[in-house]
Amino acid sequence: MNTKRLFIATLFGLIFGFICYGLASASGPAWFIVVSIILGRTLIGFTIGISILKIKWWLHGIIIGFLVSLPMAFPTIAMPEKGMSIFIGTIVMGIIYGFLIELFTTVVFKAKA
Repeated sequence: MNTKRLFIATLFGLIFGFICYGLASASGPAWFIVVSIILGRTLIGFTIGISILKIKWWLHGIIIGFLVSLPMAFPTIAMPEKGMSIFIGTIVMGIIYGFLIELFTTVVFKAKA
């Protein structure tokens, strides 16, 4: 296992988790939503760091970002009024964060799988 890759990917997942929380916190979400946002994005980074899939880096980040964001997105469907838009936003942002985490890990810091 490449520990450099695991560390960098998880660190950027954590960083993007705080960024995501900062962008989503305009209405002051409850503490469990804050934890869910930060841990969800950190989990994307951790999963990217431990993954052994041999596909193009950008596709790898997109796929992992999509898959790991699904569990966080599904509960938002039940929210009144904006549930579906939050669901879609969570998935889209997961894809973007997955791509960015993989970009920084593989391209910028050259920590290949």
